[in-house]
Amino acid sequence: MDTTQRVTPKARLAVAHLLAQLLERLDRSAEPVGAEQYRSVVRHLAEEFEELQSYPGLSPLLDAYPSSAELYENLNYRHAGLCRSPLEHSLDAELQARQLIERARRGPAAA
Repeated sequence: MDTTQRVTPKARLAVAHLLAQLLERLDRSAEPVGAEQYRSVVRHLAEEFEELQSYPGLSPLLDAYPSSAELYENLNYRHAGLCRSPLEHSLDAELQARQLIERARRGPAAA
């Protein structure tokens, strides 16, 4: 008999919410934060994101917590690029990168 209880998406979202709050506090702390503590929060939040990939309640959480949204975007970058960043910012960054690459190709005299 399997007595293992499955964790519901709603419960996972509650855990992710608490971890997102903690990550915001750590990112904005005026006091130094231990690297292991920070890594632990990020690792656990990443695990929750993995389980909540297609859950509709995830998007409002990411909208409310910028540090968590950045983590989510970094975790999914290889599949979706800057999926949560405004398109205008992404486009501006790409244009700046192209201009910089072009200047580098022309050499030091063109700079």
